Amino acid sequence: MNNILLIEDNEYIIKGIKYLLEAHNFKLTIAKNLKEATTLLDNKYDLIILDLMLPDGDGLEFYQEYLKNKTTLILTAKDDEDLIATSLDAGVEDYIIKPFRSKELLSRINKILKRNKDNELITVGNTTIDTTAAIVYVANNEVKLTSLEYRILLLLFQNLNRIITREVLIDRIWDISGKYVNDNTLTVYIKRIREKLGNDLIKTIKGIGYRVDK
Repeated sequence: MNNILLIEDNEYIIKGIKYLLEAHNFKLTIAKNLKEATTLLDNKYDLIILDLMLPDGDGLEFYQEYLKNKTTLILTAKDDEDLIATSLDAGVEDYIIKPFRSKELLSRINKILKRNKDNELITVGNTTIDTTAAIVYVANNEVKLTSLEYRILLLLFQNLNRIITREVLIDRIWDISGKYVNDNTLTVYIKRIREKLGNDLIKTIKGIGYRVDK
């Protein structure tokens, strides 16, 4: 069951969305203002539906401060091209203009959730990363990686067919580990990942960095 947070103050819209989503087996949590919404953000939601005009603040500013890493669908009464473009540029998944039809809203929600579900798994050859669970599988068998090994492999998988320089990888490892990582240490990590995967997915681009090809 998908868990959705609705941040909306209009009672009529709340009732309509509540009826629609619960009829389609979604679990819905409701916040009628931004202050109330902030108390709920520690919970895990598959999607947040956010009204841009709320009684205690601007929805887009709230998104930029609190929801940048959360899957968000914008509701807006303003059919304003600049506002919509700004919202999309800020990172929201989609938007819908009020008044809207129930089937259209449901369709947009389902498309977002399906897209995110497809993005949870990244597969190359016989190797799969489940990004939600942070688990790596080779031929359906789980491979135990350290947190730093996982982050290196994930970065390469998220940039398929692109060279990731050694400098970028070292910088990312340093950020995560909190301690200085040198060039030799990165070489050791790459060697260990290859050994654990038991394949040659990670290509060395001599003098530059590494690449995984799809």
